[in-house]
Amino acid sequence: MSNRNQLVRDNFVNFVRSENLPTSNITLTPADVGLSAHEVVDLFETQVMSRHLDLQSRIMQKKGQSFYTIGSSGHEGNAAYAKAFKPTDMAFLHYRSGAFVIQRSKQVPGQTPIYDMLLSFAASKDDPTSGGRHKVLGSKSLSIPPQTSTIASHLPKAMGAAYSVPLAKRLAFEGKIPEDGIIICNFGDASSNHSTTQGALNSTAWAAYQSIPMPIIYICEDNGIGISTATPEGWIAANYQNRAGLNYLYCDGLNLLDTYQKAKQAEKLARNQGKPVFLHMRTVRILGHAGSDAEFVYRKVSDIEATEFQDPLLHSARILLENNILDKEEIISIYENIEARIALVAQVAASKAKLETAEQVKQCIVPPALDRKQSEIHRQLITDSQRAQLFSHEKHNINKKQHLAKLLNWALLDLMAENKNMVMCGEDIAKKGGVYNVTAKLCERFGKNRVINTLLDEQSILGLAIGMAHNGFLPVPEIQFLAYVHNAEDQIRGEAATLPFFSNGQFTNPMVIRIAGLAYQKGFGGHFHNDNSFAVFRDIPGLILACPSNGADAVEMMRTSIKLAREQQRLVVFLEPIALYMTKDLHQAEDGLWTSEYVLPDQSQTSETNQKISVFGQGEEVCIISYGNGYYLSRKAEKILQEQGVFCRIIDLRWLAPLDEQGIIEQANLCENVLIVDECRQTGSISEALFTLLAESKTANQTLKISRITAQDSFIPLGGAAYHVLPSTQQIVDEVLALVADKPAHKPALVLAKVGST
Repeated sequence: MSNRNQLVRDNFVNFVRSENLPTSNITLTPADVGLSAHEVVDLFETQVMSRHLDLQSRIMQKKGQSFYTIGSSGHEGNAAYAKAFKPTDMAFLHYRSGAFVIQRSKQVPGQTPIYDMLLSFAASKDDPTSGGRHKVLGSKSLSIPPQTSTIASHLPKAMGAAYSVPLAKRLAFEGKIPEDGIIICNFGDASSNHSTTQGALNSTAWAAYQSIPMPIIYICEDNGIGISTATPEGWIAANYQNRAGLNYLYCDGLNLLDTYQKAKQAEKLARNQGKPVFLHMRTVRILGHAGSDAEFVYRKVSDIEATEFQDPLLHSARILLENNILDKEEIISIYENIEARIALVAQVAASKAKLETAEQVKQCIVPPALDRKQSEIHRQLITDSQRAQLFSHEKHNINKKQHLAKLLNWALLDLMAENKNMVMCGEDIAKKGGVYNVTAKLCERFGKNRVINTLLDEQSILGLAIGMAHNGFLPVPEIQFLAYVHNAEDQIRGEAATLPFFSNGQFTNPMVIRIAGLAYQKGFGGHFHNDNSFAVFRDIPGLILACPSNGADAVEMMRTSIKLAREQQRLVVFLEPIALYMTKDLHQAEDGLWTSEYVLPDQSQTSETNQKISVFGQGEEVCIISYGNGYYLSRKAEKILQEQGVFCRIIDLRWLAPLDEQGIIEQANLCENVLIVDECRQTGSISEALFTLLAESKTANQTLKISRITAQDSFIPLGGAAYHVLPSTQQIVDEVLALVADKPAHKPALVLAKVGST
């Protein structure tokens, strides 16, 4: 197969010189759309820069200097709509947006887009966007959060950012996005079929249909193919042309003038009227999906050549010639001079240092903490009279001990009052107060703009939160049940958690995601409402996972979580055990031992560093390690064991990621035996990590015996059958007695080992 990179490069020169150029039925002139001759030349130069960066990346790749060759060739028309918008309009871009980034950089002084992109190609640690961690298009100074090679996963957060702009205005809140800002979000025609696209567009239209302002322009760059799969002709228009709540526009992305004119129309609808726009932009794809994509395997050479003849650079050359702006040799001169310039800069970029250690790579997994002034900007002190009004509906209960759900509700009331930028969102959380009343009265106290009832779509709930965080809000989204998070886990894993990493700490997603979950709900709902697996969170770098077992801890841990988000820009998942929400008693009816008094904020010991275990008891025979419902069961078992002369200490992990490893090891080494009680499944549960931690610890007691009880490797069934696959108090008692008797209880779920043994 011929070298298409070289052919595409040479064909431009040959076609321009011979004036063999593609035609168009669009008769616009620069004056018709409000562009000067100089501005058209400037746009063309941007297109040429983007093209030669693509070609150079492939040259570098062959030399071992570049590692990711997906490019923007054929999509260079996005330079025109970059010019149509303000550089402060936040842009969530897909990976074929090189020309957009270059053109926007021309609107902001001091930018060096060619050098910056080449540093990114070379994975240099001097890359100002990701610090050498990925080839990404992004820039803090250009209001472009970096985007990796995800498939449309940036659309939900773009939707959330758009919602946040008028929300900030309604709340008289000074966000990071200007009050008149709009959001730009582009994606490909193949990505339009993805569930994230469907959800984001549906959420946008759902809001706009209710006359909620949504200043966003979705730009579908339609090149007619997704890797090797063709998009059916007319598919995009048929799906979006008459979509309720969306304003559909079409432009020929091969024509700079038409694209600029339609982008300005879209801007007027979004900026002046707060209406969402779906801008359908015709493009072509040149040079395949990426450098490794051999197009000739699935496309005819004649089709490839026909596509290449529709090169947007050739269309721009025709516009320049037809309007007597440049002659053909001037056009070729620009093309070749930029090529030479990029080749020279590439040599410099390729020589720059790379990331050399694991520490350097991981440096920005945890985002940088804010200084005190920044972190306190949206906080306010609550007076006694304000608190009295806030809790007026609870004045007869406030001094009484309460269960977890009530105490958590009170903590959220105080936190919402204290943090003006804290916004909650989720299904049924407003007037209903959530399925379990944890958010009761919050909407009544703070209004529907701060306690937002969302539509039923977990991707959109999390996208809304991520987008609001981009605008300076402190979001607290709720996922109604743990099993539902799997519909949207990439919003946490691939978007929120990776943003500091791929932006070298410049962009962050501080938030606290509340999730009701775990098992022991008296058989209610089966697996989907009674899920006992949170393994999805445990391997996400930088994520903090909290799980309180009681109301007192829930209050302190929620305050700490908000503090971590507010001051350290952290992403926190707050897992709330549903079965313990309303639990009041521990050993017998009406003993009230699982209730607690509410500690007022000014008496709180909350600290962002208080991510530690808690310990009950001082026994030295057995150390029981658990969390959530397992800790509750272990506390019940402890009393039974004490009555039989066996004394335990019980660790409540509380923070499941990262684990308080030193605290766990120190407490375990004070005992002769360790029993891990894990309500999650034997395979993939946190018990595996705990077992490994104790076994690998060089300071561990070498005679320590370790055992674990876990749930069975099963989904949770309906009704009483649920308890056949979950740990029980009696199992804990039996296993502890077997440990102290130096013989294991007989059950297949048990793993027994001695540290240091073979």
